[in-house]
Amino acid sequence: MTEHEHVRVAVIGSGFGGLGAAVRLRREGVTDFVVLERAGSVGGTWRDNSYPGCACDVPSHLYSFSFAPNPDWPRTFSGQEHIRAYLEHVADVFRLRPHLRFDSEVKMMTWDADRLRWDIETSSGRLSADVVVSATGPLSDPKTPDIPGLDSFPGKVFHSARWDHDYDLRGKRVAMVGTGASAIQIVPAIQPLAEKLTLFQRTPPWVMPRVDRPITGFERRLHQQLPFTTHARRGLLWGIRELQVQAFTKRPGELGLVEKLAKGNMARAIKDPALRAKLTPDYRIGCKRILLSSEYYPALARPNVDLVASGLSEVRGSTLVAADGSEAEVDAIIFGTGFHVTDMPIADRVVGADGRTLAEAWKGGMEALRGASAAGFPNWMTIIGPNTGLGNSSMILMIESQLNYLADFVRQLDVLGGRAALDARPSAVHAWNLRVQERMKRTVWNTGGCTSWYLDAGGRNTTIWPGTTTEFRRATRRVDLAEYEVLRSKAPEASEATEEEVNV
Repeated sequence: MTEHEHVRVAVIGSGFGGLGAAVRLRREGVTDFVVLERAGSVGGTWRDNSYPGCACDVPSHLYSFSFAPNPDWPRTFSGQEHIRAYLEHVADVFRLRPHLRFDSEVKMMTWDADRLRWDIETSSGRLSADVVVSATGPLSDPKTPDIPGLDSFPGKVFHSARWDHDYDLRGKRVAMVGTGASAIQIVPAIQPLAEKLTLFQRTPPWVMPRVDRPITGFERRLHQQLPFTTHARRGLLWGIRELQVQAFTKRPGELGLVEKLAKGNMARAIKDPALRAKLTPDYRIGCKRILLSSEYYPALARPNVDLVASGLSEVRGSTLVAADGSEAEVDAIIFGTGFHVTDMPIADRVVGADGRTLAEAWKGGMEALRGASAAGFPNWMTIIGPNTGLGNSSMILMIESQLNYLADFVRQLDVLGGRAALDARPSAVHAWNLRVQERMKRTVWNTGGCTSWYLDAGGRNTTIWPGTTTEFRRATRRVDLAEYEVLRSKAPEASEATEEEVNV
C-alpha cells in the first residue's frame, strides 16, 4: 500500500454488509473503492462464529441477497459453514477480490474538513477516502463480563465467537455462561462430549421448535431450472414475517398464543416440574429474541447437565460461584455472553468534524438519520446502524435497503459535482429518532417486561426497527438533501499529490 493512497469509497468489513456495499458500488459504476477487513478472509460474523452447532435462525432463502439467490441451499436453515461459503461465492462471482484488503484493521478514521475526506490509518498502512461505509456489524466484538477471580481460573476460558477448536471438551467439566442464541446451539452440541455441563442462566429465553429439514434434490433442481421459484419461495417467507411483525410492534397482547406453543415445546422435553419452572420466562415472548431449537430442552434433561438459574458472580480457583451461592467445579468456561451492540467499538475510532469521536457523540445513545448518517460525521455511513435491527425477520432485507440509500448518497454527491460532502443536519437526525422512539413505546421490546441486549445503558432501544421491512425500504429509497448540509472544499483538490503522498 502507498503511504497515502486515495480512493473514492472505503468500505470497512467484509460480512454481508461490506460485501453487499461492494457489489452495489460496482453496480453504480463506482470501481475506485477498497474493502478493509481486519481478518484474513471474508465472512464477518459467519467467519468468526464457528462454534459447534452454529447455524442461522432465519430460513436460508431469506437469509441471502436478493441479487445473488442460491438455489443450492442444503437445508431450510443453513449452518455456519454454508453461509460462509455463500459469502466467499459472492466475493468471487461479483469480482470483489481485487478490492479486498485483508489483515487491514482500521485503527483510526479522521475527517479532514479542508480536503473533505477521511484519513484512515490501518494495521497495513494509511489511505484516504471521500466516503466511508462502515459495515463492521453489531455482532463482531465479543463481550465478556468482568467476573471477580476469573484471572486466577486455572482451566480453559474462551468466548463462543472465539471458539478454541484445539481444546478437547471430551470428559471435561464444562461451564456454559449465558443462554442466548449461541448458547442454545452450543449446549446440545457439547452435552454428549462433556462429563458434566453446568449452564449458568440469568434469564430464561423463550424457545420455539426449529422446523429444519434437508432441502430435497427435486427442490434444488426446480430452483436451478426455474429461478422464479427461488424468488417465490423467498417472497413467501418474507410475507409471513411481514404479517407477523404487527404483533411485535403494535399488538404485543396477541402474543399469548405463541407463548402457549413455546411452553408446549418445553413440556414435551422437560418432565421435571422444578426444572420447567426454572426455564419458564416471566416476560412476554418477543421482548428478548425468540430462539429456535428442537434439541436445547432435550439436552437440558440429560443427567450430565445441571442448570443454575442464577448468573455467575465469582470464580475461586476451579470453583464457580453463582449469585445464589451455588458452586460448581469446572475445567473450562465458555462465555456465550453476546457482543458490544449498543456501544459499537468502531465508534471509538471515528473522529468527526468537531474533533469528537463517534463514541463521544453517542454517549447519550446511538442516533443516526435513517440508520445511516450521524450528525458531524460527513460522508460517513453505517450499514446496520442504530435502530435497523429486526426481531423476527432477515437482516439482509434491512442491509439491502441501506444499500439503496448508499447508492443514492453516492449519486447525490455526483450531482453536486466538485469536492462536496453531505453532513446530516442535527435537526433531521433528532426528528427521525423522535419518530422511531415514539413508535417504539408500544412494541413488545419496550413493554414486554424484560431487559435485553436491544437496550443501551440508559434503557433506550437503539437496536431494533419498530416497523416492517417494507416501511424501512420506503424510508431509505432515496437521500433527501434537505436533511443534509452540503459542505464545499476550502482546499485544493485532494487528488493532487503532496509530498507525504508519494509512494514509499
